[in-house]
Amino acid sequence: MCTSKYKHLFFDLDRTLWDFDKNSVETLKDIFEKYNLNAGGVSFDSFIKIYNHHNHKLWDLYRQGKIEKDILSIKRFTLTINELNIGKPNIAEQISTEYIIVSPTKKVLFPNTHESLSFLSKNYKLHIITNGFNEVQYTKLENAELSQYFTEIITSEQVGKLKPNSEIFEFALQKADATPSESIMIGDDLEVDIAGADRIGMDTIFFNPEKIKFNQKVTYEIIDLIELKEIFCTNTISNPV
Repeated sequence: MCTSKYKHLFFDLDRTLWDFDKNSVETLKDIFEKYNLNAGGVSFDSFIKIYNHHNHKLWDLYRQGKIEKDILSIKRFTLTINELNIGKPNIAEQISTEYIIVSPTKKVLFPNTHESLSFLSKNYKLHIITNGFNEVQYTKLENAELSQYFTEIITSEQVGKLKPNSEIFEFALQKADATPSESIMIGDDLEVDIAGADRIGMDTIFFNPEKIKFNQKVTYEIIDLIELKEIFCTNTISNPV
């Protein structure tokens, strides 16, 4: 049986378990083709590059509490369509609705997600802490058959605070009836997941499949989710940081 000092494992969802980038590209490609957005000579590569630029900037504003989610959802497409001069009336609102409906039905996960979660759930309480919209995140978990592994699912919309704000981590610990010393956070974002959890005394696992260079304090670093089996069987790993 696997043993360690941890009892509760908290996971990020997007870009940690659910492959946000691949699923988003699939969804945007479906939308691009369905709405004939290439009619004016616009390429899909141009469309997604400009969309990503605006989406990232607007998500930064959303995390800072400077815009509401409904504004973010539509404005990222409005700005993209205006910049590309696609010129289809009311198309941004239609596309926004389509994206919210279709994106969470996609099922691409990172390698070894199910194997790792199935293994860990036999010995630990698993939970989700995610920045995202309730209706989208819950649909992702159901469609990708991930809900079965998790005891508590905490969304930023539920709490009214986004990671890395300490309040969302504290709320999650309270919901899970867990303490920081017996808990660990697994996520892909050094500021949002790792620094946020570290501030309240939780250990951390940085999921780094792209092998980016970093100087931030983390408890462990992994490049594949399968490495979690080693951490939580032996509480050691070949590349602790």
